Amino acid sequence: MASNNASVFLLMINGQIEGANFPDYDELYCKYCFVYGHDWAPTSGLEEGISQITSKGRQSSHRLVWNFPLEITFKSTNPSGWPQIVVSVYGPDTFGYDVVRGYGATHIPLVPGLHTRTIPMFVPESTSRLQKFTSWFLGRRPEYTDPKVVAQGEGREVTRVRSQGFVTLSFNVVTKDMKKLGYDATPADPSNTLAHSASSGLTPAEQPYGL
Repeated sequence: MASNNASVFLLMINGQIEGANFPDYDELYCKYCFVYGHDWAPTSGLEEGISQITSKGRQSSHRLVWNFPLEITFKSTNPSGWPQIVVSVYGPDTFGYDVVRGYGATHIPLVPGLHTRTIPMFVPESTSRLQKFTSWFLGRRPEYTDPKVVAQGEGREVTRVRSQGFVTLSFNVVTKDMKKLGYDATPADPSNTLAHSASSGLTPAEQPYGL
């Protein structure tokens, strides 16, 4: 089995896309997919999925709750290309067309344990008022043909975007056989684990791997 092979290690992830905060929108659903390096391969679980449509509750004017499960296991030979999860949110516009309401991505936490990530979301913007009006009138808002570009960064610098909303995810991360390959993902100070889990971006422990 792969878990007994000293040449690979395993990264096991389970958790959920808990919900989102989009003050201006309702009746939203989300999609997710994983992006990872060439040395990585999924061994079980789902690489992508789509949630149910959810509405804001009466007790909260902004909060959308999905609690959409995530579960996947990867194997790899080195941590380069550590997996990221890309989340995209969709909902109806004024004319009832489904349009993108936000894209976002975050790396899977490097440190084993329970983690929470809050991802700032954004949408591409038209470059002129005419394009904005045409997109609105035709119900064709700017969007990426492949959401994975959000995690790759190539060409992103030429795209005009607008920040819009937040999505919250929770992860339970387990690694196996990393130490056998000389990688130690255990934090030097265990008390820092909570601080890492509250962060929305990369933790200092993730930086040495060139993420």
